[in-house]
Amino acid sequence: MDRGKFGSKIHLLTERTGLPLSRAISGANLHDSQALIPLVEAIPPIRSRRGPRRRRPGKLHGDKAYDHRFIRSYLRRRQIAHRIARRGIESSTRLGRHRWVIERTVAWLGGFRRLHRRCERKADHFAAFTTIAATLICHRRLTK
Repeated sequence: MDRGKFGSKIHLLTERTGLPLSRAISGANLHDSQALIPLVEAIPPIRSRRGPRRRRPGKLHGDKAYDHRFIRSYLRRRQIAHRIARRGIESSTRLGRHRWVIERTVAWLGGFRRLHRRCERKADHFAAFTTIAATLICHRRLTK
């Protein structure tokens, strides 16, 4: 997936406080809705205090870009509650209190020089630096 110097996009799935759970690198021409299912599948098992490890989030918030029948049916099959704004019916402003968390995490990733302006030509190297940046974000948040 080598798309040149500026032909890729970072997709993030975060938890409620903004810690990245999963990330993916795709071509710039891929719609956000097509990247959601691989992101949900890539969530690692999370250890809980009691019971088995959690393999799915409890709830998923999304804007109008994720308003597709196949996404809603996928989330129902996985038993994930969803709150996705519907195109032409609802405004995205009600999701603002949840959306700023994602925007803040993207801004944290932008604070890393190699990710702000893509310096790497190979997608594998860019993905590795994205993983390192997400790890550093988690480390900084959890040590506070």
